[in-house]
Amino acid sequence: MGMWVGRGRKARAAYGFDDIALVPGPLTVNPAEVDISWELCGRRFELPIVAAAMDGVVGPKLAIEMGRHGGLAVLNLEGIFARYANPAEVLERIVSASPEEATRIIQSIYSEPIKEDLIHERVQEIKKGGGPVAVSSIPQRAERFAQIAQEAGADIFVVQSTVTTARHIATEYKTLEFAKLKKQLAIPLIVGNHVTYEACLELMQQGVDGILVGVGPGAACTSREVLGLGVPQVTATADSAAARDFHHKQTGRYVPIITDGGMTTGGDVCKALASGADAVMIGSAFARATEAPGRGYHWGMATPHSNLPRGTRIRVGIAGSLEQILFGPAFTEDGTLNLVGAIRTCMGSVGAQDIRELQQTELIIAPAIKTEGKVFQQAQKLGRPR
Repeated sequence: MGMWVGRGRKARAAYGFDDIALVPGPLTVNPAEVDISWELCGRRFELPIVAAAMDGVVGPKLAIEMGRHGGLAVLNLEGIFARYANPAEVLERIVSASPEEATRIIQSIYSEPIKEDLIHERVQEIKKGGGPVAVSSIPQRAERFAQIAQEAGADIFVVQSTVTTARHIATEYKTLEFAKLKKQLAIPLIVGNHVTYEACLELMQQGVDGILVGVGPGAACTSREVLGLGVPQVTATADSAAARDFHHKQTGRYVPIITDGGMTTGGDVCKALASGADAVMIGSAFARATEAPGRGYHWGMATPHSNLPRGTRIRVGIAGSLEQILFGPAFTEDGTLNLVGAIRTCMGSVGAQDIRELQQTELIIAPAIKTEGKVFQQAQKLGRPR
């Protein structure tokens, strides 16, 4: 499988959202009657969309609002909200920094120690707002932060790093055992990120409850440029879905996969779900919400790294309220508003009555799908965001 790229070396082709299209089915369904919900450990979420654990995207306010609409938002316990009692002042410093100074200022801001009492405070704040509480940590702090978050009332714990595997070799520090962490938790455990069949299967065998798919596709992530790592999201999702289905067949346990990053339009979200995802995690689209902490700015989780930043601050602007981004009405034609309406309409067009059926949609490799017949749109810079 694959093509020769040099003597003795092969590389297989991999595909992203711009490379494929979904084929309309022989049956169509009323979009208002499709079921777009997904489940995690028996808990049903009305929207298959998760707001990413990034400080410019999710604060307590957006998390509460996302929960009110039937979705899920993840608060980053490595971020500003767990480091500063008054994050508004710190956010102002980030969004007002010049492009040349932004990364250095962010590095400085994130050098402030994390305060465990603030973790408890933020969890309680979201809890009182009535939404489900999901929080994230890097592997090195996961055991301690998971305990604090669970005691505070969190509903879901997420462990995230650039590349996450079930087997990690290190002599300088203690490695995290996911199977052990899972046994210590009474709440669902989601881990990520990864992009391969083998890594996905091994993580599922550790007993985790959900898997995040994607290395480097995020709008504010520079891992692909800095490290050369990544697999385009359609291929990464399809490979992970194959691992999920194999694991389900072997064990009877269905572990949902969540495609994380690389989606800016409703069409991208639909393609991720059709490629095999049970839900998607999005950052930049929600960084454009009026409720987002970043006020039109968005920065990567690895931007603050003191030695090798793998993210950047970008300006995404403000598109409207979270409700408008999710449900419309849309006043632009580029697919960035009314994401839920896009999912429903797509499912109706391919004849899928639920997400599982959408995962069976025929995919075609179709790079021409972006440009075919769009000469006037391209000339006038309309339609697809650039």
